[in-house]
Amino acid sequence: MGGAMTQNPKALLMRLFEAAVASAQPARVIARHLPEPPRGRTLVIGAGKASAEMARALEAHWPGELSGLVVTRYGHAVPTRGVEIVEASHPVPDEAGERAARRMLDLVRGLTADDLVICLISGGGSALLALPAEGLTLSDKQAINRALLRSGATISEMNTVRRHLSAIKGGRLAAACHPARVVTLAISDVPGDEPATIASGPTVPDPTTCADALAILARYGVEIPAAARALLQSGGGETVKPGEPRLARVYFRLIATPQMALEAAATAAREAGLLAHILGDAIEGESRDVGKVMAGIALQVARRGQPFAPPCVLLSGGETTVTIRGDGRGGRNVEFLLGLGAGLAGQPGIHALAGDTDGVDGAEEVAGAYLGPDSLARALEQGIRIADSLARNDGHGFFEALGDQVVTGPTLTNVNDFRAILIA
Repeated sequence: MGGAMTQNPKALLMRLFEAAVASAQPARVIARHLPEPPRGRTLVIGAGKASAEMARALEAHWPGELSGLVVTRYGHAVPTRGVEIVEASHPVPDEAGERAARRMLDLVRGLTADDLVICLISGGGSALLALPAEGLTLSDKQAINRALLRSGATISEMNTVRRHLSAIKGGRLAAACHPARVVTLAISDVPGDEPATIASGPTVPDPTTCADALAILARYGVEIPAAARALLQSGGGETVKPGEPRLARVYFRLIATPQMALEAAATAAREAGLLAHILGDAIEGESRDVGKVMAGIALQVARRGQPFAPPCVLLSGGETTVTIRGDGRGGRNVEFLLGLGAGLAGQPGIHALAGDTDGVDGAEEVAGAYLGPDSLARALEQGIRIADSLARNDGHGFFEALGDQVVTGPTLTNVNDFRAILIA
């Protein structure tokens, strides 16, 4: 089995990645999750890299009139009829995102119990919907975001801090919609699909506290502006908690998740005559270390036929982290591939592809890259040592030199990182 299909491993791995991304397209999944239309008006709000495409899909399937406002990343807007699309900055927030957040809170004021708010949430919403808590400035939020992104904190930890320094996240947006019914349709990009972590949970209650946020900052040695620290220490940044009466008519529905995307890729692999094994949809940790561990597993498959017999493909998702040590151009997925490549050391017959399903790995307009058994040798011919690239966090530079970057452009969805290792 698998002989014909492993002749072009790179093309096969791209097919699996494309299947994963396609499974999470809003147009494919939104129709089956629509709420009952209300007696009153329907207002659409939302934030995230997929929110504009979600709004377009919603308009295509909704029986009545829609109006509202969603904010997406620069370059991710699509044409819509009644819902206004605003573009803002990600991963560090900007004034466009702050203005959109203020306008969103204004839009939901004065709704009645007969009205419906459909909130479209996807990954990236946390940075895109940036409204600093009272007493904080946008530059405070930008500085905190940059420090968190460099710290090695997990996405869940970062968003715990963000929720407590925000005027719109941590359930505050849903509370502002009261007494209207609120239905959130969410595309998950976080390990465990935790609603409070997806875009920092603007429409769901938050069980974490200001003390939790302070503990995270202390754990990673993250310095934050004095005003932000004072807000957390005083408890003034407390979020909306479970049991809050204003959230009694608030509902949350996951419409696409990393697990669904991995299952779609596994199906595509089986159609190509290849056994697929999903190792996990919520794998976290330092990107290079996850790469080294995956290399060990892949080598055991290749050399010992354990725990799976080759040929097969190992699939995984989740959101790893990069602690920035060097001055290179990097991202989670290419850093993972560098760690994997160093661990495999050119083992014949093992190929891999890793990419962010939103098309952006780190801050580069590159989804990820392909790693082959000859990648290290080809890099050496150009005078590039993989250990040096790792030391500099220069995954994009490494794979660009090899011509093995995966560039998709904005995919208009986001179900986290996708990793596939083919053992031929």
